[in-house]
Amino acid sequence: MHRMLADDRGSAPAEFVLVGALLTVLTLSVIQLALALHVRNTVIDAAAEGARFAALADNRLDDGVERTRELITTALGESYARDIRAAEGEALGAPATVVTVRTPLPLLGLLGPDRALEVSGHAAREALD
Repeated sequence: MHRMLADDRGSAPAEFVLVGALLTVLTLSVIQLALALHVRNTVIDAAAEGARFAALADNRLDDGVERTRELITTALGESYARDIRAAEGEALGAPATVVTVRTPLPLLGLLGPDRALEVSGHAAREALD
């Protein structure tokens, strides 16, 4: 009987290590998901702001691209502001400006596949008649 208790004693440290490792992986996964969502939301906001800026009557499409690049570079870094395009389009039947950003999707820290995340911002075009 005494021998059974001695055998059972070794499983507690192993269980602690396995549960600790599982909880660590789970915590890091949640943090990584939060980082990916932060990057996505920041880029969407910058694209929308760039579209609004380019849609003003006295601005060009390039002005919106530069505004978007400036916002993304300030918030996330230059590597996230490499592929930004602006074009004329339509939104709900009205003339609009569309700014599209393709950026890395962070999968391990801030590292991830290049241009894996594509977002667009739309704004109604302002016209002076």
